[in-house]
Amino acid sequence: MSNPVNFPTISDVLIRSHELAELSDSARLDVEVLLSYVLGKDRTFLYAWSDTYLDDQQCRQFELLFKRRLQGEPVAYLTGCREFWSLSLKVSSATLIPRPETELLVELALSLPLNNQSSILDLGTGTGAIALALASEKPGWNITAVDAMADAVQLAEENRQQFGFDHVQVYQSDWFSNVKIQQFDLVVSNPPYISAKDKHLQQGDVRFEPRSALVADDLGLSDLRSIIVNTHSYLKPDGWLLLEHGCDQGEAVRHIMLQAGFHDVVTHSDLAGMDRASVCCNR
Repeated sequence: MSNPVNFPTISDVLIRSHELAELSDSARLDVEVLLSYVLGKDRTFLYAWSDTYLDDQQCRQFELLFKRRLQGEPVAYLTGCREFWSLSLKVSSATLIPRPETELLVELALSLPLNNQSSILDLGTGTGAIALALASEKPGWNITAVDAMADAVQLAEENRQQFGFDHVQVYQSDWFSNVKIQQFDLVVSNPPYISAKDKHLQQGDVRFEPRSALVADDLGLSDLRSIIVNTHSYLKPDGWLLLEHGCDQGEAVRHIMLQAGFHDVVTHSDLAGMDRASVCCNR
């Protein structure tokens, strides 16, 4: 196939992943995702038709996105979407980018002894990732998802609507502040848990994410503690509380849960073997 104006092929673009090598641990994947987004094709197309030439508009769009990625901007913000639990979620700079390790919360929630008509509260829902993942698995569950930020609520509601999950309700609430007095079978949350002094805040994707969704006082424990001590009033007897936290916070979170009167307190590790989530029961 001739190429009179010297446009690059898909293969030519893919090899540019080396330019991202120092910035990203997933440089090749980053380029594949950006290129798939520009072409409107899935990633398998890139290899089945690797000798396809990009046109002028595609070249311009890719160069703009690639330049922003070289400056550190997260791929999910560049494309406006991120897959979580096999759901393609809309994302924006108003929320955290859903991460694979948070899927552990979904796995743990689904493993709890809850019936098919259980009521669930997702605190600080962000994109709605946890609530919508649970909704995709449990159509009989009644799920409430809240967030303190209006932009996050709007985004989560857009995601809810795109999947047609009528058994999910999304609204604005700063933790429990606007939650009606009712009792749930499960309260789940991935709250801010990073210390303001954490050096990782100056690295990678988190530099572009909303600080309010990342950082908590008291070495990252303040929001975790607030949720734990206030959850009793919103949990049924034998109801469960499930929280994501930092890899070095498992012991502290278990202590707070026990001090708050919870039982069956257990911390679970993620795929990297790091403490990632703790669960307890209101017995």
